[in-house]
Amino acid sequence: MATVSNLIDGRVGVVSVSPETTVRDAAGLMNERRIGAVLVMDGEHLVGIFSERDVLRRVVAEGVDPATTPVGKVMTSEVVYCQPGATLDEVKSIFKRRRVRHLPVMEPGGKVLGVVSIGDVNAHDLDDSQAELTYLREYLFS
Repeated sequence: MATVSNLIDGRVGVVSVSPETTVRDAAGLMNERRIGAVLVMDGEHLVGIFSERDVLRRVVAEGVDPATTPVGKVMTSEVVYCQPGATLDEVKSIFKRRRVRHLPVMEPGGKVLGVVSIGDVNAHDLDDSQAELTYLREYLFS
């Protein structure tokens, strides 16, 4: 069974911002990278995650100025994460139970290795389904 480490293998770096980064700059980075969340890091320590949901709930809905508000004031500070050995079924369960779409991947010592999204898991499942369908077609028609 595939694990989270299979999904993040080969990725270079983690997209992150500091708590002092403005919401506008963080949103610009998210748009530039075409991602739905960035990790908020204080040096090597994960202190939060800033997602599209945070923008809607804590910035837009509250009328907060994105040009002057630091991400540290509007981020999600209670970060749900997983370890690299977690299976994709375990991760799907976390996504569903905790109602999140992005999970930082951390070693037991706290080192951040990457981020896995619900889109990553869905893409993996689709690839597996397509491979299985191809195999079954070859089996039936050869």
